[in-house]
Amino acid sequence: MPLAAGLAAVAAGATAYVFILPYLSGERRTAERRKAVSVVSAPGSRAAIVSRREQVAKSLKEVEAKREGTKVTLELKIARAGLSWSRKQFTIISVVLAIVVGLVILVVTGNPLAGLGAVFAGGFGLPIWLLAFLRKRRIAAFIKELPTAIDIITRGVRAGIPVGDCFRIISREAEEPIRTEFRLVVEAQTLGLSLGDALVKMYERVPVSDVNFFAIVISIQAKSGGNLSEALANLSRVLRERKKMAGKIQAMSMEAKASGGIIAALPFIVAILTYISSPDYISLLWRTDIGKLALVGSAIWMSLGVFTMKKMINFDV
Repeated sequence: MPLAAGLAAVAAGATAYVFILPYLSGERRTAERRKAVSVVSAPGSRAAIVSRREQVAKSLKEVEAKREGTKVTLELKIARAGLSWSRKQFTIISVVLAIVVGLVILVVTGNPLAGLGAVFAGGFGLPIWLLAFLRKRRIAAFIKELPTAIDIITRGVRAGIPVGDCFRIISREAEEPIRTEFRLVVEAQTLGLSLGDALVKMYERVPVSDVNFFAIVISIQAKSGGNLSEALANLSRVLRERKKMAGKIQAMSMEAKASGGIIAALPFIVAILTYISSPDYISLLWRTDIGKLALVGSAIWMSLGVFTMKKMINFDV
């Protein structure tokens, strides 16, 4: 009998602990409030995430739409080369180069056809090559200094300086061509253009992926909000890592480049040495028809081999 009473008391105490104590201590009400809050807030948070994704996608579409309408004109090619020439000045320089190169080749060779070909090469090929060379050199200098400029903007934003003032600081104190490009962005904003549109114009003048990333980050932050300093810090880190990877790839491919250069130069070296030792023996290559065909075939195969090796050791980072 006492044992049964004790068991009944234990059972009653356990029942009270499980079912009654949570109501008295407030634990059950706290758990119910947490459940209600989580149920109410979860759809809202998902809706906020979906809304932000839609805003980001919309901003990306707007940036791409603005970029697709860009037409590469002669003025834009000159701007990408970092020159301040007008179309008229470029035409005058091309004509002068055509005349000079044509006269030089005509005097050296005495062949009118060679002089005429040199006129076309000097008037059309040489100016375009010059623009391409200056554009490549300018883009390389821009990519080198862009992470530093982004770090300046990041530190300025964290210190409470407006983004426009950060751009003005870079336009006054940075190295070329960063200084000129950011100055053009500041001038575009002064004329009423938004920062995102001004950066799209920068991408037109410097058509590289680094500037594209920078323009997208600024455009998305301006329209969708977010932590600009953190986004720019991540972008700067990514650009520096890409630069390191490009340096590693260049170092690892130097052996292949040296091998390709040696293989490409070897036929010419052998031909020169053979001509010095036995000129009558090697002169058959350009005196006979079979020799001329052999030279043409060798040039074609050599070109294919050189371009193939160049394609194999060039990597896009």
